[in-house]
Formats: sequence, structure tokens, C-alpha cells
Amino acid sequence: MPADRRRRPREILVTGGAGFIGSSLALECQRLWPSARITVLDDFRSGDFHNLEGFQGDVVAAAAHEYRGGPRFDTVFHLASLTDTTVHDQLAMVRDNVEGFRRILEIARESRARVVYASSAAVYGQASARMDEEMTPKPANVYAFSKAVLDNLGRRAAADGLRVTGVRYFNVYGPREQHKKAAASMIYQLFLQMKAGKRPRIFRPGEQTRDFVHVNDVVAGTLLAAAKGANTVYNLGSGKARSFNEVIRILNQAMGTKLVPDYFENPYGFYQEFTEADLTRSRRELGYRPAYPLEVGIPDYLKALGA
Repeated sequence: MPADRRRRPREILVTGGAGFIGSSLALECQRLWPSARITVLDDFRSGDFHNLEGFQGDVVAAAAHEYRGGPRFDTVFHLASLTDTTVHDQLAMVRDNVEGFRRILEIARESRARVVYASSAAVYGQASARMDEEMTPKPANVYAFSKAVLDNLGRRAAADGLRVTGVRYFNVYGPREQHKKAAASMIYQLFLQMKAGKRPRIFRPGEQTRDFVHVNDVVAGTLLAAAKGANTVYNLGSGKARSFNEVIRILNQAMGTKLVPDYFENPYGFYQEFTEADLTRSRRELGYRPAYPLEVGIPDYLKALGA
């Protein structure tokens, strides 16, 4: 995973660091900067200690909105969040996501720290064209709404002098997501079904598309945002929408199977039929170049799963 080595953080906080992307990021920071002091903050409701195998830093077991701070950090990666889009408890979602970020911004302001926070492609809502960062947010569920509010808070904090960059993750998949179970990526869900010899179940007609992006790519982009990012938001995706039918074809190829999809009707009214990241800004300002198209990323993931 490439990163700009000109900027070497000394004191790093990774919130949500026992989660899927957070643990991958914390371990990559440890690899890149072995002399840095890295603190993981996680309340372990959706994180898992197995994800931190080999981690040599500190772990604080607390929610972001309850955290009272530790050493003076120079870099804060804020990934802690309720990420299950099927959660409809608006109070819980907004309290955890919004108030957690507000607290992290306070800590960063005290430390004069660089902040990179996780936003989401979900803020774009229903769209039929490539999604660029200047599009007006149209969140279709409370999770997406909470992420749109984070973007608002980030802009306000930047206007007040804090260095704040948002990264909008698209449909991330890859190692260390298995603990998420039903909330893990569709690529993982389909793999489990096919490994069990079952036909992979997807919404009819399977031509709905997603910008599937490997976790290694978003970690690399997040580190680039810390090194080079302006006070704005950046899309981190693959830059290419792929259908669920294509995903199943590539899984079949990688697994040596010939399972045909089991189509069923979509019961969700807020479902995104299409996501695709416009990477113009990320490429120009960060030098972000995703390296894992599905034809590379899925076999890499299956290898990590021991399949």
C-alpha cells in the first residue's frame, strides 16, 4: 500500500481500530512507521480483537463520544461508527456517529492534530451518474444522514483552523471483515453461500451495480489523504461500477464453480441501484490509484480466506 513517506506521524489515534478498515489502517501505520506510538480506540461492539493480531500499540476500550483523550496526537484517523445501514434507531445512529466525531474534533483541536475521517458514498443516495464530491447529499437512511452531518462538521472545523479531510468510502471488501457477519460485504456473503454449494442469492435482475473497492486501496487512499489532503472530502473507490452478476462470475472463476444466481425481489425502498466514484479529485490531489480491480481483488481476498 503506497503512502507519502515525507510526513511521518509520531502519535497516531485510530478510532474504530478493531473494525474492518480501522484495523487494516492501524496495522499499515505500524508497518510504515514502526517508531510511531499508535493508539486504537474501539468499544468492541462491532470490532473484534482478532483483527489486531500483531498490533503492538495501545488499545482503549471506549466509544468515541465517551473518550476523554490520552497523549497529544499529531494524526487522528476517525473511523469509529455505527455502519449497519439496516439500523433505524435514529437516536443511536446520530448519537454515536455525530457526537463521536464532535468529541474527536475537540481532542484534535486540543492537540492541533491532523484529522482524516471516514465519510461514505451513502451520502449520495439514489443516483444514476458517477458521483463526484460536489454533488448535493441526498441521504436515503439515517446512517447516510449521519455521515452527511460529519461532512458538515468537518467543513466547519476546517473553517475554524483545524486540518480536516474526509474520505468517502464506497463498497469496501476484503480481509478482516468476517466478524461483521450479516453486515459484511456482499462479496463475502456470496462467497460463503457458494462455498457451501448454494446458489448465490441476489436481487433481480443482478445488473444493479456497485463500486466495489478492496480494503487495501481505501487504506492507501486514507494515508494519502493524511499526507496530502486539503480541507475537503475525497472519493475512495475503484472508479468503476460492476454488477452483482459480474461479481458472481468472477467468484465462480476464482473458486472453480459454476453456480448460477438465485434471483429474488428487492424489499428495500432505500436501496442504491448504482454507485460509482468519480476519482478526478482523488487522483489529481492525492495521487490515488486503486490497484485492485475485482479480477485481482477477489482472488486476493479468497487467498486470505484460505479458499
